Amino acid sequence: MVGLFLSGDLRSIADALATYYLKLGGEIQTEVWVKDRAALPDHRLLILDLTPKQILSIKGLNFTSSYERQLRKYRQGMGVFKVDWALSEPTPFTDLRARQAATVHIGNTFADVARAEREAHAGKVVDRPFVLFAQQSLFDRSRAPERKHTGWAYCHVPNGTEYDYTDIIENQIERFAPGFKDTILARHTYGPKALEAYNPNYIGGDINGGIMDIGQLYTRPTRSLTPYRTADSSVYICSSATPPGGGVHGMCGFHAARTALKDHFGIIINLP
Repeated sequence: MVGLFLSGDLRSIADALATYYLKLGGEIQTEVWVKDRAALPDHRLLILDLTPKQILSIKGLNFTSSYERQLRKYRQGMGVFKVDWALSEPTPFTDLRARQAATVHIGNTFADVARAEREAHAGKVVDRPFVLFAQQSLFDRSRAPERKHTGWAYCHVPNGTEYDYTDIIENQIERFAPGFKDTILARHTYGPKALEAYNPNYIGGDINGGIMDIGQLYTRPTRSLTPYRTADSSVYICSSATPPGGGVHGMCGFHAARTALKDHFGIIINLP
């Protein structure tokens, strides 16, 4: 799981990896929901890019009852509410530095950001949330039609909430970019339920694969020195539910693959 959606350079990286894998003789199959390990082709190892909830729903995994209990205790974090916009012109931030950034973090003071995140975590609807706003069409003209622009933003919301945050997000941007609303030509929204439907790993809209607090920072999804291993010696986890958590870095998969190669083939791959 890598953030919300793959686009631009990120999609190019994913496409390049897929092409290389196919050249090695691999096979990629999509749009298939695996409910039972027995439905898979014969295999020696199974590496799951899934959160604990999805893993527990798969039959045929030889887990101990104590390991399953640990997976059930795994905690999800806040969800997100995302809005995509078609815009008539660049976003008119009053601070000129914000007009020169591809991504703008909108939250006013540190105290305001901390309050908004704390209240969202507590399940409250925040009227002035911390908003992450992206305006890549300023720097990549392939992102929008000629003389037009695009933008997207999201904020943290209570996990699984059905509240519509569209106006709240747009009002928060308008505070720091007066006239922003007048540039909106069209919009598309993703609430927590829509995000989970798009990717079942985004449980309750949690795009980070589980809350990252002191209890689930390194010991995720279980309390283990090597959490990529499971109670089944042939099954590994490579999702953002393992360290170092969510982000566009690929390190969860790297560590899971390195662990599996060492365990089963004696191959040791060291970090540079």
